[in-house]
Amino acid sequence: MENGKWKGGGFFKFLKSFFLSFFILISSAAFPQIYTEKDSETCISKFQLAVQKSLSQKPIGEIITEIGKSFIGTNYRASTLEKEGDEQLVINFSGLDCTTFLETSLALARCVKSGKTSFEDYQKELTGIRYRDGIIDKYPSRLHYFSDWIFDNEKKGIVKNITRDLGGEPVKFELNFMSTHPQNYLQLKENPEFIPIIKKQEEEISKREYFYIPKEKAAGIEDKIDNGDLLAFVTNIKGLDISHTGIALKKGDGRIYLLHAPSEGTKVQISQNPLAEYIAKVKRNIGLIILRPD
Repeated sequence: MENGKWKGGGFFKFLKSFFLSFFILISSAAFPQIYTEKDSETCISKFQLAVQKSLSQKPIGEIITEIGKSFIGTNYRASTLEKEGDEQLVINFSGLDCTTFLETSLALARCVKSGKTSFEDYQKELTGIRYRDGIIDKYPSRLHYFSDWIFDNEKKGIVKNITRDLGGEPVKFELNFMSTHPQNYLQLKENPEFIPIIKKQEEEISKREYFYIPKEKAAGIEDKIDNGDLLAFVTNIKGLDISHTGIALKKGDGRIYLLHAPSEGTKVQISQNPLAEYIAKVKRNIGLIILRPD
C-alpha cells in the first residue's frame, strides 16, 4: 500500500482476466460453446451501444440495421463454424461470413428488443436461431441450407417469409450438394455416418415449395422491402438453394441497399449499388427471398 491505496492494479487486472477466462473454459465444458473473452466483451459492447441509441424502443428492423452497421469493417471469414469434434455453438465476432453476420445481427437485435442483454442471453438466442428446433444435437442439427433455416425460423416465429405476399413465384430446390460433396465438409469427412442423415434432410427440404422474386422483378418490389428485412439470394448452382444473404438497408435516397459480408478478402459493408442493380450483376443469383423479422 501507498498513501492508503493499493499499488497492484495490474495484478487485479490479471486476476479479473484469469477468472473470466476460467469461467469461459468452464462454461464451454458445461455447455457446447466456443468463444473467447474478446467475443463476450464485444457482445456486451453491442448491448451498450443499444442503450446509448435507445434501440429497444425502435422496431426490430431498425435495431437489426443499427447493430448490423456497427459491424462494418469486420473481416469476412469463412468456415468459422466448422470445428473438429462434437458440434458446438461457435461465437466469433472478429470474423463473419454472410450467414453468421445475419444471424449475429438478428440474435443481438432480438435480445435488445426483449430486454435480455447478458452474454448468456445472446448465447441462447443464437442457439435458437442457428439450430433445428433451437437444439444442438450433433452436426446435422445445424441449419446448413438457408432454405431450411427459413422454414425452421418461420416455424419458431422468429421471421416471416413475405416473398409470396410480394408477388413471388414458386421455386423448387433440388438439394444434394452436401451429401454429394462430403469432402468439402470437415464433419462429414470425420463422421461419414452423418451423410445419410444430411441426405434425408436434403430430400425433405426439396419436397417443400418456396417462392422467390426473379431478379428482373426486384426493382418493382423494392419499395415494399423494409429496413432490416433479411434477404436471401437464390442461386442457379446445381444442388444448392441460397448462395448469399444480407440485410436490407434503406438509405437517404429512399433506395434499398444490401448490408452484408460479401466474400473472402472483403469486410462487412454496404453495397455500392441499390438492391435491384446489385442482384442484376451477379450471374449466379436468379432472384431473392425476403424475410421480415418478427
